Amino acid sequence: MSSPALPLWSAVRLRRPPPVLAVVAVVALLALPVAPDDGGGAHPADAVSALAVLYCALRLVRDRRRPLTRAAAVVLGLPVLGLAVAAVGALSPGAGLGGLGRYLQVFVLVPAAVLLLVRDRADVTLLAWSMSALAVWQGAVGVHQYVTGTGASYRGEPIRAVGTFGPQDVMGMATVVSLGLVCALGLALGRGPARRRLLAAGCVLALLLPLALSFSRGAWIATAVTCAVQLLLAGVRRALAVAAAVVAAAVVLVGGFGVGTAMLQERLGSITRVADAPDQSVTDRYTMWAAAAGMWRERPLTGVGLKGFPEHRDAHASLALSSGSETDGAGAGYRRQPLLSPHNMYLLVLAEQGLIGLTALAGSWLALLVLGLRGLLGARRAEGAAPDCAFVACGLLVWQLTDFAYADIGGPSTVLTAVCFGLAAWWALGSAAREVPGR
Repeated sequence: MSSPALPLWSAVRLRRPPPVLAVVAVVALLALPVAPDDGGGAHPADAVSALAVLYCALRLVRDRRRPLTRAAAVVLGLPVLGLAVAAVGALSPGAGLGGLGRYLQVFVLVPAAVLLLVRDRADVTLLAWSMSALAVWQGAVGVHQYVTGTGASYRGEPIRAVGTFGPQDVMGMATVVSLGLVCALGLALGRGPARRRLLAAGCVLALLLPLALSFSRGAWIATAVTCAVQLLLAGVRRALAVAAAVVAAAVVLVGGFGVGTAMLQERLGSITRVADAPDQSVTDRYTMWAAAAGMWRERPLTGVGLKGFPEHRDAHASLALSSGSETDGAGAGYRRQPLLSPHNMYLLVLAEQGLIGLTALAGSWLALLVLGLRGLLGARRAEGAAPDCAFVACGLLVWQLTDFAYADIGGPSTVLTAVCFGLAAWWALGSAAREVPGR
């Protein structure tokens, strides 16, 4: 009587949802619209990321297993040293605890949870497709905003594509679309069924348009650098073929259909126009960079403390800095936002955490990059071609490290940064990542 129940019970256990769905839920929630007047409050995705960390901890307690290898614990835990010192040196206990919690979420806790919840390459593929799907959704909203003139204000016209993130987070859609494009390119370059790789390649081409309409110079640069790295890692011949296809698509979109030709050309030209009549946004950026460097010179080892940049900005910034940036459109009213960060993650860490914090954070990131690239090249030599999860994980890390030269953490899309570091850690630090047969 009991024997028929055993297969049934086994089948029920096999149908148990995979743990990675907790991370997929974090990504999916970023499709929700941000309130027009939200000045940077917590997004539902942030709350779910905390639940994912708790869920991961409960699984570890239930299974009674060691959470991380020694190498993973060292690499992921290294930033805690600089964060603790900077939190003690903050202007107030509240600022120190708030900054500490945010940094731990983005660079330690959520990446560790992703590392532990992702079991195999199939889970990485699921996460990559979810990020690509999110990018397609946000990109479609952004293109609609451009076509209908309902986007954020750019040069006095409501045409800037911002997706559901609103004008207060103009980098949100650009970040999501860029990361989705990187994931899709990784899926297209790796081993897998031809139909799946063709679909991924189609996503790459489709996401070029909303990325262009985001008018985000930093996202353009980071995406171009990352895609070039991914293609070169896949092989020079394939890199040339894919690059030719992308250039052809860009010519058709911009040259043939005239998609934002004049404004895109002006925006592209402004990337290199630093000394020769730069626009105010470029002036503000370099002025804040100089202010961050001044804070570091004042306290080179420990910095001015977590969340200390806004308080020390005016004492180190020149008169060229404007009083704030103007935002309007996309369902929100006119608002002038103060410039509270240098828009450069490395300089922000250097200013607030000093050499101790930058060495700890950058050392952790560099270790992930070196180990990840070494694993990718090793898999390519051993198997003839690297798996798609290697291209995805390494590509996401390269994009983040490049984008950090033009942006820092902040806004709802920041939780994706944590997911990216988690995927990079899974490939770089998880030995099982390269032992599971390719799928």
